[in-house]
Amino acid sequence: MTPPLPNTSNDSVTGAAKGCDMQSGKFITFEGIEGVGKSTNMDFLAEVIEQHGHSVLKTREPGGTPIAEEIRRLLKEHGDEPMPDVAELLLMFAARAINVNNSIRPALASGTWVVSDRFTDSTRAYQGGGRGFAVDSIEWLANIVHGDLQPDLTILLDAPVETAMQRAVRRGDPDRFEIERTDFFKRVREAYLHIAEQEPERFIVVDVSRDLESVRTVIRDIASALLNEK
Repeated sequence: MTPPLPNTSNDSVTGAAKGCDMQSGKFITFEGIEGVGKSTNMDFLAEVIEQHGHSVLKTREPGGTPIAEEIRRLLKEHGDEPMPDVAELLLMFAARAINVNNSIRPALASGTWVVSDRFTDSTRAYQGGGRGFAVDSIEWLANIVHGDLQPDLTILLDAPVETAMQRAVRRGDPDRFEIERTDFFKRVREAYLHIAEQEPERFIVVDVSRDLESVRTVIRDIASALLNEK
């Protein structure tokens, strides 16, 4: 049976964040389309958590370990040989299997907090919503690769596609995903919001079309709820 998908949420932090058990390492993921500032906001959240005495492992997907980073390179680069969609899907999960087993699980077991730029919700949105793979196929692979390991909290950074793409273009040198058409990213964004709507207890949706300081205020509030500093 396919596990239930995630839910939508809003900027009120308390519901999702307060569900985290403070006695062990927590697994927090950042999601969103290109250009929404995942890396910047992930670094900020990790810094706040570290300031309160917790060890934090920052990771990313695809990637996170030497072998998984090699797979990332294959997935992102513009090669002479076309990348079939099914190969893309399987490589995403191959990189995830390595990262989960060699990095994420050991860190969580040691009490370290893990903050990740993307996890399986990205596959649900990009390869599911964007490429059109069936939910059942993705969930079957997810069950094989990481079983019952799920993020304690997922922060979905959301902005209109046009806004996000303008920001992504400023970075220059677009990768294989960033050159996709607007319609692709609209499907991905819709998939993300649908996933979030199904699991509000895990998701917090943050509007990042605002200025950086406003977004950081929300991230700081999330950190406060996580750290029980109400």
